[in-house]
Amino acid sequence: MAQVACGKGHFYDDQNHSSCPFCGVDGVELNIPPTVRSPNVAPTAPAGGVARPAAGTAPMPDNARTRAARDIGEPPSDDTEPTRAVWNKRLGGIDPVVGWLVCIEGPDKGRDFRIHTERNFIGRDPSMDIAIGGDASISRLNHTVVSYNPKKHSFSIAPGDARGLTYVNEDELLAAQALTAYDVIELGASKLLFVPFCGDRFTWPVADDTSS
Repeated sequence: MAQVACGKGHFYDDQNHSSCPFCGVDGVELNIPPTVRSPNVAPTAPAGGVARPAAGTAPMPDNARTRAARDIGEPPSDDTEPTRAVWNKRLGGIDPVVGWLVCIEGPDKGRDFRIHTERNFIGRDPSMDIAIGGDASISRLNHTVVSYNPKKHSFSIAPGDARGLTYVNEDELLAAQALTAYDVIELGASKLLFVPFCGDRFTWPVADDTSS
């Protein structure tokens, strides 16, 4: 996973973010109705994210890393090959963007977060597929899961393991359900607008030979 540095010294994965998720976006004004937030919302986390536990140490329960389908499990010591999802291989070894979540309200307002094939875990820890580092009221790990089904070219959303709730179009998310264009996802103090890229009008071409 390649890490690039922004102008302020932060490092981030440019495959999942088009710009640094830890830097604020100044001067962004959107015509979005105000949302009444709970007075118990925690203050914004410092720009720099949450430090990962050192190798060989037992992580705290909230720091137990949750991995997406394309990065499941620790390889044995004699296995240096990364785990690859079948659709990553069928798409020629890349994991292309299939949609975006655009923050329309909250500390990261104006930022976009890329959605890739299969499951995308959302949290504020940098290890998450979609890392929303500016909102301290979002759980570090696995707050919510957004999925893209490359067989049916459809999107869905499901609650994660977090204590905090997730809302879709103001309704509480209790179980997996379909996502449609411009649905509004609310988690923590943030609202995210869902913008699909793949669907009925466009899909990434799949390689014919999947045996190699």
